[in-house]
Amino acid sequence: MEQEGNEKRAMSQSELENMSNKRFVMRVAYLLSAADISCLFMQLSTIPYLAKNLGLESVGFGCLQTVFGLLQLIGGPIFGRFSDQFGVRAALTLSFLSGSLFYLLSGIATNIPLLFISRIPGMFMHGLPGAQMVITHWTTPAERAGALGKFGLCMGLGMIIGSSLGGFLATKVGLQCPTFVGLAGSLLSTLVVLTYIPAQPELHEPDTKQDVKRSSVFNFKEITRLLRLPGVFPVFTVRLCSGLPVGFFMITFAVISINFFGLNPEQSGYLMSYIGVVQMALMSNVFQFCVIVLPLVFALATLTVITDSILTKSVPSSDTGAMLGICASVHPLTRTVGPTIGGILYQAYGVSSFGCLHFAVNAVLVFYLLRKKMHLKEQKLE
Repeated sequence: MEQEGNEKRAMSQSELENMSNKRFVMRVAYLLSAADISCLFMQLSTIPYLAKNLGLESVGFGCLQTVFGLLQLIGGPIFGRFSDQFGVRAALTLSFLSGSLFYLLSGIATNIPLLFISRIPGMFMHGLPGAQMVITHWTTPAERAGALGKFGLCMGLGMIIGSSLGGFLATKVGLQCPTFVGLAGSLLSTLVVLTYIPAQPELHEPDTKQDVKRSSVFNFKEITRLLRLPGVFPVFTVRLCSGLPVGFFMITFAVISINFFGLNPEQSGYLMSYIGVVQMALMSNVFQFCVIVLPLVFALATLTVITDSILTKSVPSSDTGAMLGICASVHPLTRTVGPTIGGILYQAYGVSSFGCLHFAVNAVLVFYLLRKKMHLKEQKLE
């Protein structure tokens, strides 16, 4: 009896240690995501002004964004499969090292060709999806939605700090200063990953599917296989369609903040720190814009959490990284096609066109989801 009691106490102590370790790793993942977003937005808030100083016109700046979006669009699914095969620590290390090279090349860019070259490492800059991969590996399906929901707070915090600090440093110190601060942040994040993120996280789901490690990281058939799994493609389509209008605006926001609002780098940074993920609709000044953005941010954050949770539960544990990589490709897709479409909307129809487009797309999605719900009820009755 005494031996059984000792064994139970030992097991209880072990469970407490595992739980404490789990919480610590998850907090590190949240911190890394906030740091990644902060560094990125410090650079994004100043890149339009830097490009303008180098002589890059609006069309050229649109091409720069398109190149960056295309590289991340290709790199997102590859990054996800790299995580599945080599682990989240290796994937996060790759992301932050790529970010360090990205910021270094951006910081020393003294001409337009070098500015374009600096976008190449962005192909594997996926710190936020990498941190989400940590959470999916360390949580059960029941815990996942709540755990992933905290990334909305991390992302908002990162955008507030990054945009505000980036605009302030660009105005007070110089346009290149935020980029070098981002470089320091990425290098520090790399050290944090190597020190505190375990090489082999715990898996809470048995893998009953084929072993993804037998195929190449660059095997795109495996990526399309995930989209063909039951229930995956409709949810991904909803996420993609709802995100495109916002993405079009975000790509064009740099031009709008200068031409429509007449903001300098510091003011633009402060505005971006408030909006997070934003949209414009039927407004004529900054105050109206700030009011409109509140329900939009809530809706988008909720949609992201729900779709991430559903999609990661719909695939085996060995494919969660690849699935999150596919989800991460939504934003790069908008950066690829956004400059062209956003520019046409802004020049031809004005700022309010972004809100009208978003309303129309969401109305169609609501109709589709209601029809789908009614169809499922009919099937249950039969």
